[in-house]
Amino acid sequence: MSSPTSTPLEGIEVDSNNLYLEEVFTDLKVATLRRLSPVKADGSPDGTRPILFHAQTQLMSQMGPLPVNCEIEASNLEEAMQKYPQAIAEAIERMVEEAKEMQRQEASRIIVPGAAPLGGKIKLS
Repeated sequence: MSSPTSTPLEGIEVDSNNLYLEEVFTDLKVATLRRLSPVKADGSPDGTRPILFHAQTQLMSQMGPLPVNCEIEASNLEEAMQKYPQAIAEAIERMVEEAKEMQRQEASRIIVPGAAPLGGKIKLS
């Protein structure tokens, strides 16, 4: 799936060459798997593109539920279920590393005396 881009409303259209039928599987506890099966514009299966699997779950944090999403390299649902725990663990590890990197960048910012704080303006009397 491609990432969303900024498009004027009058430019929105369906990409009929990139359609998928979405099915959701859940254990009603923690695991959600999405199977995206490629289809043609008439809704018939498109065997020229691979089936995609995505894993989803939520972690509880101090700020509330934190969604975790990742793609799973699998050829069928059974394989996707087997790979689910490792895929989620790797996604969480990436999230933690990204958060640490953001903290490092924030901590290493150079603070210029007299500069406005982030998002704010200096009020001079």
